[in-house]
Amino acid sequence: MTSPEAVFLGLLQGATEFLPVSSSGHLLLAEHFLGLAGGGLAFDVMLHLGTLAAVLLYFRREWWHMAEALVPGRGATGDRRLLALLVLATIPGGVFGYLLDDLAATTLRSPWVVAATLAGVGALFLAAEGVARRDRTLAALDWRDAAVIGLAQALAIVPGVSRSGITMTAALFLGFRRAEAARFSFLLSAPIIAGAGLHEGHKLLNGTAGPGPEVLWGTLAAFVAGYAVISWLLAYLARHTFHPFAYYRIVLAGVVAALLLWGSAA
Repeated sequence: MTSPEAVFLGLLQGATEFLPVSSSGHLLLAEHFLGLAGGGLAFDVMLHLGTLAAVLLYFRREWWHMAEALVPGRGATGDRRLLALLVLATIPGGVFGYLLDDLAATTLRSPWVVAATLAGVGALFLAAEGVARRDRTLAALDWRDAAVIGLAQALAIVPGVSRSGITMTAALFLGFRRAEAARFSFLLSAPIIAGAGLHEGHKLLNGTAGPGPEVLWGTLAAFVAGYAVISWLLAYLARHTFHPFAYYRIVLAGVVAALLLWGSAA
C-alpha cells in the first residue's frame, strides 16, 4: 500500500467513523470495487488510534469533567451519572463484538450485506425523522435510554449498519434532539474504538503483522478527518435533519446492488 492510498483510507475511515454512513461498509466497498486493500493489522490499529484521538480531543472538557467526578468530593453529579450511562451503553457492543468478531470478519463481509444494511438503516433514519418528537436533551438520559442505545450499538458489528448511524437513530426514536443524539453517539464511540484498537493491538503484539512507513500518514488523515467531521456534524444537526444521510445510504445501496448484479451478469 502506498502513502497516497494510506491517506485516502485514513480520510475515509476518519470521516465515515462519525458520519452515520458506516466506516466498515465504505472500507469494504473500497476494497471490493477499487481494489484498495488495507495496510494490515498495524494499519487498522493506528487508524483506530487516530479516530480515538479525535473524539478525545474534541470532547476533552467532557472527559475531564467525568474523570474529575470520580474523585470523592469533586465533580458534578451529572458528570458522574453521564459516565455511568456511557459504561452501561458500552457493555452490549463490547459483548457482541467479542462474541461475533469472527462472524463479522468472514460471513458478514459481503457487499450484498453492506447494500442491505445501508438501505435498511437509511429507511430507519427516515422513519425516526417522521415520528420522533426530538425535544429531549442529555440531561434527561436515563438507564433505559442508555440500555436501548447500547443494544442498538451492538448491531454495528454488521458491516454497513454504522455505529454512529444506528445509535443516533435509536436516540431519535427515544425523542432526543438531533445534535444531542450525535453528541452521545460520539462520546459512546470512545470506549468502543479503544476496545477495538486494544483487541487488534493484542493480535499485533502476538506478531501477526508489523507497521509500515505509510502508517503515520493514514493515522494523521484519520485524526484530521474525524475531528473535522465531529465539529461539522454537531453544528449541522443543530439546524438540519438526517434526511441527506438517509438518502445517501439508500442511493449508495442501489448503486452497489446494480454494480454487483452487472458484474455477475457480465
